[in-house]
Amino acid sequence: MRAETLLPLGKVDPGLRAPEIHLDVGAVGTDARLVEDLGYDALMVEETKDDPFVLMALAAQSTMTRGLGTAVAISFPRSPTVTALSAWTLQKLSQVRFTLGIGPQVRAHIERRYGVPASPAGPWMRDYVGAVRAVWDCWQNGTKLNFESEHCRLNLMVPLFDPGPIEYPGIPVHLAAVNPIMCRIAGEVADGIRPHPVCTPS
Repeated sequence: MRAETLLPLGKVDPGLRAPEIHLDVGAVGTDARLVEDLGYDALMVEETKDDPFVLMALAAQSTMTRGLGTAVAISFPRSPTVTALSAWTLQKLSQVRFTLGIGPQVRAHIERRYGVPASPAGPWMRDYVGAVRAVWDCWQNGTKLNFESEHCRLNLMVPLFDPGPIEYPGIPVHLAAVNPIMCRIAGEVADGIRPHPVCTPS
């Protein structure tokens, strides 16, 4: 069994209540080192009040051995190529320790907080992960970028924007899953799931 914790430290009910002590971005490195010293397997961050990719970069620079990941970053407001680059950069920085956890968010937030037209989350997430993996394959193996689906078309990658291969390209992808549909999509295209804090075993 793996033991993970979230920032801010001491927050034991992610997503349910705001923590009593807010995250101090300037202390992320110190907190990440403490997590490593305590022997946790991984440190994760949510996307709520701070950019999770920035927080993971701070944690990656301050640790050497523990896993790092987003649990979760919101996918649909970001281009798959933008998400692919953030994860690629963090995998380089952390040297194989990064897990990309992404989730769809609900329709009201997609449309009214992010200003993006909503679509059924399951098919959209399947396409999204496929697009991210297609970008990674292009960068790692020189495969021509040519991904087309209902939600996304990617067919341009020029040398200026191609970061090239990395030593540890196998970035795990975990999906937020709160219903059977998203669990099934995760089984099809992802490497794991991130259940909501209010989920029960049944």
